[in-house]
Amino acid sequence: MAGTRLSPRFKRILLKLSGESLMGQRDSGISARTLKDIASEVQSAQQLGAQIGIVIGGGNFFRGIKSSEYSIGRVTADYMGMLATVINALALREVLTAIGSTATAMTALAIDKAIEPYSRDRALENLDQGKIVIFAGGTGNPYFTTDTAATLRATEINAQVILKATHVDGVYDRDPAMYPSARLFSKISYEDVLQNRLKVIDLTAISMAMEHAIPIVVFNIGKRGGIKKIVSGQSVGTLVAGESDER
Repeated sequence: MAGTRLSPRFKRILLKLSGESLMGQRDSGISARTLKDIASEVQSAQQLGAQIGIVIGGGNFFRGIKSSEYSIGRVTADYMGMLATVINALALREVLTAIGSTATAMTALAIDKAIEPYSRDRALENLDQGKIVIFAGGTGNPYFTTDTAATLRATEINAQVILKATHVDGVYDRDPAMYPSARLFSKISYEDVLQNRLKVIDLTAISMAMEHAIPIVVFNIGKRGGIKKIVSGQSVGTLVAGESDER
């Protein structure tokens, strides 16, 4: 019926965005057009009634794991990467606000003059009030990826699913950029991802998601409408879950 509002299948989600997803066609930094497009995608899912947390990476500015290229120690480099996530979180918050959504940003890395420090209680309060909550600063500790931070935050906020945004359509049996015949999985178990060391998501994050039985949907952020479709219950990308879990 025209005008009928769809009910979300997932009431609360955790969206993992890489810093690179904000670059568009740029070599680094933030593309204004891409940032607004992603904000619109998030807003469309929020309008279904979903409560949305977002963990954002910083690879469009700096990736700590590549620090040896700069003769920078890994710990320092990881903190630099965490600072980059704060830049991205602030940018996304402002654009979401500009297009009419309510959003707030929190960080595990204390920068109290620029952004609110992370608090689970405050995050839950904001989600219950309908705000999009953007989590920056990773876990606040070096040596942990933002994929792991996403699984940690998903656990803390009781998210029903993790949406892992990538530039491919889901999880493949091998790298589709190198092997055009690579097979796309519609569903794969946590165990198979770990056993085959499929690199679409950090293995520590997969282990944590398996322990807490949080399904992960890996999807292509470049295809419009993906977040809204997943939230409304449509089959998009690859579901990573337990053997008995269904879409």
